[in-house]
Amino acid sequence: MGAARKTAKRPVNADGAPARAADSGVGADRVAHVQVGAEYAGQRLDNFLIRIAKGVPKSHVYRIVRSGEVRVNRGRVAADYRLQAGDDVRVPPLRTGRPASGATRSAPPLMPPILFEDEDLIVIDKPAGVAAHGGSGVAHGIIERVRAARPQQAFLELAHRLDRETSGILMLAKTRRALNSLHQQLREGRIEKRYLLLVAGDWVNDRQHVRLALTKFVNRAGERRVAIDPEGMASHTVFVLKQRFGDFSLLEAELKTGRTHQIRVHVAHLGFPIAGDDKYGDFELNRRLGRGEFGLRFGRMFLHACSTRLTHPVSGETLALASALPEECSGLLKALAARIHATSV
Repeated sequence: MGAARKTAKRPVNADGAPARAADSGVGADRVAHVQVGAEYAGQRLDNFLIRIAKGVPKSHVYRIVRSGEVRVNRGRVAADYRLQAGDDVRVPPLRTGRPASGATRSAPPLMPPILFEDEDLIVIDKPAGVAAHGGSGVAHGIIERVRAARPQQAFLELAHRLDRETSGILMLAKTRRALNSLHQQLREGRIEKRYLLLVAGDWVNDRQHVRLALTKFVNRAGERRVAIDPEGMASHTVFVLKQRFGDFSLLEAELKTGRTHQIRVHVAHLGFPIAGDDKYGDFELNRRLGRGEFGLRFGRMFLHACSTRLTHPVSGETLALASALPEECSGLLKALAARIHATSV
């Protein structure tokens, strides 16, 4: 559904101050008029509102769009309306949510090691223990913290996600054009993503295709989980055995599809849980790893996004990117190798 295009005055808040997406003036006591910059052209209205109205429940955002309280160029539009540069978005008074206890209002800056950067794309080496984005009890994710480290960057969005305890290659788009291209490549399976993982058990096959459909559900504790379900979404992972370490096996996984928790659920279902996995893993084994019973205290999940191959979203060049195993993961492998050597002497 479109909105009538009109020549508008420079957008301002109700108090007369100019408004931008980066400083929208959205609040509980004012109507805000936000001008859409070129970097947000093509974004859906609902996603735009969710971004500029931090803390407002999504259900409320959709309600004010349906009721007509949100207007674009003075006209009513649907939530899926694609914004255009220069659009004037009227946002009614909104009461944003309070930050979680102990949380700061603004995200602390964090710029992880950069593997690649140009005017369209940043590829970072995400550390384990940091969520990709805020929400679900997480005050600030990596995207909020990178934005805080790059306050001059007008547009910065996640192209995909990594689990909180997964480390490695994470792509961030610096332009809407780059984001749309990366999303299209991901949908079409044209981005090659490989991971290194340490699993419990003696993996048998040198190369194994796993095709097990997955479905999401919420458990009794209200936590989101994923399970094998023949009626679920088709999921395909290729596992390659890299090295055996006694009671453990180091694997490389290539994602042919990109479902939530795909690698973790596939190996756990086959009886080879990832070391340190606190959702689908062997909890007693995780406790032993945390106590250092295998030669080194290890307190994270051993899953690392180690390489990515893609077409640059703007130039069309092939990018091949790699991330080395973090020290705690390579240290555990060395400890396991030393343990095997000691028992064989």
